[in-house]
Amino acid sequence: MSLRTTSKTISFARPFSLDGLDETQLAGSYTVQTDEEPIEGLSFLAYRRVATVIFLPLTHGGAGSFQAIPVAPDALDAALARDASGSHGS
Repeated sequence: MSLRTTSKTISFARPFSLDGLDETQLAGSYTVQTDEEPIEGLSFLAYRRVATVIFLPLTHGGAGSFQAIPVAPDALDAALARDASGSHGS
């Protein structure tokens, strides 16, 4: 079974937090990657999301060092909505 991977860049105007992360992340642009697998047995092509990760810089890594952190798409959407509204809740 082959996976379909898409990447997009999202931007936060303010520092933000996500469920499951101990530290607040800095404002800036971040890459989000989503892996999807085809749903078999349908008469049309459809995909099911199997993983979404956000790439965050490593605190103690060198320039260009990142870690892929699993994130729920609804938690990411909520963080982006809080950023857009200027709210600081988690």
